[in-house]
Amino acid sequence: QVQLVESGGGLVQAGGSLRLSCAASGSDFTIKTMGWYRQAPGKQREFIAAITSGGTTNYADSVKGRFTISRENAKNTGYLQMNSLKPEDTAVYYCNAVATGGWGLSNSWGQGTQVTVSS
Repeated sequence: QVQLVESGGGLVQAGGSLRLSCAASGSDFTIKTMGWYRQAPGKQREFIAAITSGGTTNYADSVKGRFTISRENAKNTGYLQMNSLKPEDTAVYYCNAVATGGWGLSNSWGQGTQVTVSS
């Protein structure tokens, strides 16, 4: 099926920026929707943003105007540009991809990347 690997997390001061990447790999697949979620300690995983193969985007209210999701279909890679970061953005960020292939439809998750925003 599809394997996802995130990168780009780290420690940043409040007001700073980070860019997360999500690289998808596998055989003969097409990513329909790529999304980002996050999970802070003691909280449930929450939706952040998603982008369809056609470029339609959707954002959680908490990140609208600060985060931008994008993708390069030819590279099977997605990105999350995070600006004006706040301490409450601290979480493990996960990439998600809904894809089709010879196996049918799959829903894959990456291993997560830590984002820590200091005040």
